[in-house]
Amino acid sequence: MSAGRRWRYDAAAMPRAARHLPWKPVLLYGGLLAAGTLLLRWLDYQRLVRSHAGLVWDGLLAAGFLALGIWLGVRLLARRAPAAVFEGNAQAQAALGISDRELAVLAEIAAGHSNKEIAARLHVSPNTVKTHVANLFGKLGARRRTDALRRARELGLVP
Repeated sequence: MSAGRRWRYDAAAMPRAARHLPWKPVLLYGGLLAAGTLLLRWLDYQRLVRSHAGLVWDGLLAAGFLALGIWLGVRLLARRAPAAVFEGNAQAQAALGISDRELAVLAEIAAGHSNKEIAARLHVSPNTVKTHVANLFGKLGARRRTDALRRARELGLVP
């Protein structure tokens, strides 16, 4: 065959024995080789598991805790639908002459914050908060914070 010519498959030029290969023994031999390979891999796996049983159990335990942590994280940190925004009773607010800033102070009192905390949250001085609280007491007819909150809840000014 010259260097420039390519080899082509020519069934007629092949010997008759080569054209009719016995496929059954070939398939049987291939299947036996595959089964032997699978058996050797299984035995190797068994040896590995038996020699490192502690590591296998540690890995399974770690995977279980990982799954538990992911599940808890999804359950605890899932976004919840925002709560309905409290509108308040605008008629009672207007009838009593309570300003929006005094209503904000009243909401902070309802949340349980001190005068200093309210001042920090609303960006005003503590003396301004004291003035708003005193005005609220007069408008709601209260002598203490608890009385003012009770009356404000009755009127629907705070939740």
